[in-house]
Amino acid sequence: MTDPMILRVRLAAPVKEVRHALTDAAAMRVWLAEHAESDLPGRYAFWGRRTPEGDAPHQRPLHADDHTLRFAWLLDGVETTTEITLTEESQDTTVLTLSQTHFDFQDVITGASIRGVLQTFWSVALSNLADYLEGREIGPQPDFTSADLRGETVIDAPAGQVFDSLIDSDKASDWFGFPVGIEPHVGGRFAMGGLDADPSPAKIIDLVPGKAMSVDWGPAGIVTWELEDSGGKTRLTFVQSGFDTAKPPYAAWGGWLSGIAALRRYHENPGSHRFWLPAEPAA
Repeated sequence: MTDPMILRVRLAAPVKEVRHALTDAAAMRVWLAEHAESDLPGRYAFWGRRTPEGDAPHQRPLHADDHTLRFAWLLDGVETTTEITLTEESQDTTVLTLSQTHFDFQDVITGASIRGVLQTFWSVALSNLADYLEGREIGPQPDFTSADLRGETVIDAPAGQVFDSLIDSDKASDWFGFPVGIEPHVGGRFAMGGLDADPSPAKIIDLVPGKAMSVDWGPAGIVTWELEDSGGKTRLTFVQSGFDTAKPPYAAWGGWLSGIAALRRYHENPGSHRFWLPAEPAA
């Protein structure tokens, strides 16, 4: 078994409010899953279309207190463990650390196990949690029962500004939280990790300034962003298509959904998109 995957975020709410959002079934049905039940210490479960293998609840609580929630989660026949800990950073901010066992990045690449979606599933969920705690509407959600990978969101910023942040390497790296190298023209490279670091970059196959861009990711399909002015705001539609519909790239789709949430925060609440923290706290 590989080392646990760890995600850390800074949330703009006190520990008590974060803990309530994590364990209140009504709140969970907003930011986490289509269906949820919580009656700790005996019951903690979530399921539905937004949850991998969400045909039924597959979670079992292991431990819960004011700062820690740990539960078992059966995925692809293996009982994994998820642990969430809350640390007070200030009176109004909380650092949340999520640890997830049985995640192997090879499953992202091969699609051999649904556990390959765990990293991006939790990335989307924590982005939703941050928005929920700030009283913001959450964005498009994954549907693990559908091969129609399509989402739409409205960003409170002009379309020109949003488009610029999609094609400018420095701005895209900022909101995505990871180096991205972009050559903004048809035939140009779109490279995760940067133009000098990605030996097999994606390719821009369509670009209409201020309106649309399509990027070909090979077997993972084509990602298309379409922008439309909406009363000074931007209606952003994004679609992933052209993949083997028998094996939808749910892990990649979750990553884009998390990125789109960050893009919206980048424009609407500058600085808040940097709520992701290094996996290990500074010494």
